[in-house]
Amino acid sequence: MSYQEILKKYWGYDDFRGIQREIIESIGSGKDTLGLMPTGGGKSITFQVPALAKDGVCVVITPLIALMKDQVANLRGRGIRAAMIYSGMSHDETIVTLENCIFGGVKILYVSPERLGSELFKKKLSHTKVSFFTVDEAHCISQWGYDFRPSYLEISEIRKIKPDVPILALTATATPQVTDDIQYQLGFKENNVFRMSFERKNLAYIVRNTHDKEGELVNILINETSGSAIVYVRSRRRSKEIAELLVKSGISATFYHAGLDNAVKDERQKRWSKGDVRVMVSTNAFGMGIDKPDVRCVVHIDCPNSLEAYFQEAGRAGRDGEKSQAILLYNSSDDRKLDRRINDTFPEKDYIKKVYEHLAYYYQIAVGSGNGIGHDFEIDKFCHTFKHFPVVVDASLRILMRAGYLDYDCDRDNSARVIFRIGRNELYRLDSLSENETNVITALLRGYGGLFTDYCYIDEAYVAMQAGLNKQQVYMILKNLSEKRIIHFIPQRSVPRITYTQRREEMERIVIPKSVYEDRKEQYAIRIKAMLAYAKEDKICRSRQLLKYFGETSSHDCMQCDVCIDNPEYNGENLPKNAKERILQLLSDGKKHELKELRNISLPTAAICEALDDLLAENEVYRKDNYIARG
Repeated sequence: MSYQEILKKYWGYDDFRGIQREIIESIGSGKDTLGLMPTGGGKSITFQVPALAKDGVCVVITPLIALMKDQVANLRGRGIRAAMIYSGMSHDETIVTLENCIFGGVKILYVSPERLGSELFKKKLSHTKVSFFTVDEAHCISQWGYDFRPSYLEISEIRKIKPDVPILALTATATPQVTDDIQYQLGFKENNVFRMSFERKNLAYIVRNTHDKEGELVNILINETSGSAIVYVRSRRRSKEIAELLVKSGISATFYHAGLDNAVKDERQKRWSKGDVRVMVSTNAFGMGIDKPDVRCVVHIDCPNSLEAYFQEAGRAGRDGEKSQAILLYNSSDDRKLDRRINDTFPEKDYIKKVYEHLAYYYQIAVGSGNGIGHDFEIDKFCHTFKHFPVVVDASLRILMRAGYLDYDCDRDNSARVIFRIGRNELYRLDSLSENETNVITALLRGYGGLFTDYCYIDEAYVAMQAGLNKQQVYMILKNLSEKRIIHFIPQRSVPRITYTQRREEMERIVIPKSVYEDRKEQYAIRIKAMLAYAKEDKICRSRQLLKYFGETSSHDCMQCDVCIDNPEYNGENLPKNAKERILQLLSDGKKHELKELRNISLPTAAICEALDDLLAENEVYRKDNYIARG
């Protein structure tokens, strides 16, 4: 089948959009390819379609385990053979999955970057026919990126096993420096970049300077916007506080952060996605892979650490193409808060060494020992024991990891586990089970072995699919079966893990290189400075500022941000003239355009209608049915 036939068969779309086709044809022809596509640009299609067209397995490397699980379930629901490997899977499950890849039972394999370094994965990969590698969130491989992850550096080692297999790198946020570094780190044979414009014509970027952020937020949601919204905050505690404030103000809201139970997160996400709750108040843990097109407003009540993070989160508004707003609430206290984040993210070197020392005391590891030994890490207990604060401990551990002393896996996902408490014969004699309980038990028995003798890791999404239920229903049924003492169910939870990657050193011998500390601290400070400059700049169009940061130039102002709206050139007597210019600019490509495209012009509807009438009367534009073109 052709790419377009695959798209139609499995996704129901008639054609590709944006630069999807160009990226697909590039990777399909065997070229190393980098695709820069803003949030909502349709990244997944660019590797899923060619994966089905080519022989072998497409290996997708992504750091987002929750997104990985959702995409695998979605693909399986479309009849596509997809699988995943992530921390938390049992050894046996991993082997079965990799063997299926070798023998052609899998077309798309999702892998967390931490799994790439295992000898088991490398050995099985060498026997697997790979169509191409896909690196999602590719900016994570660049030390100059805002979200560098050392585990991504393993990808270059994987390429050595399959040197002739092309690689597709995808990201929604990359400055020119990061774009070059991604290609260098991944060993591109030649530079090959496809860029989708970061301009969002339907999205108005607005900065509000206010000392009453909470009051302004309530005003925005009640009086200025309608429809679904996301409010981003800095901390877990603040997410709950702001959600409670909104509910007291008569606004339907809930909150979301990484510390919530998975079932609670799923339930809240579904309620918001369905429109049962209008506003989701969240930390940056929410948003990746959320495909809700009708978000009308994204509000940042706290300044993010970088324009990359802001642009990605703001871009979750208006993915359906309708007019939407991205509003940043700012005041002078944000300067102090962001400056403090620099010190929190890069504590003094002596402090980092002290954390290393206390870690050895915590696990009772003697000097010269500990290499290769892993430990679950309860950060709150550690901080209570040694009188530390979690934020700076977390930052210190990340720096120690980059310096090569330990592996700090804070995204470790400990999957749900199940064991039967009753024997097989007793189970078959039960006659009090509901139909759904029976379906879940049947799915467990068919999908997993050894459940009567030992705990088995399970994938609740897979069980749900086999039982014809959703994940929340499966979670509740497993809890009920556990309460009835038919099974013992241990829910999924995230547990950070620390593994010493070399023997414990004396504190005085710890070396933190300049490339790990001083250079990265400087880059972090530059990103903080750029974020604050954006918030304070009130003379240059917001869209122009963002596009310039990402290496893109624009020939016009957006005429819908707070800067443009406050500019006298764009209102009053100049409004009709500007409306005419924007219509002619739209038609400058010589093609016919639908009338509804005029809605993307960020000027009052009355002014656009008046300008169109004038252009039609002057024969500069002609109209046929619902289309217009230059006269």
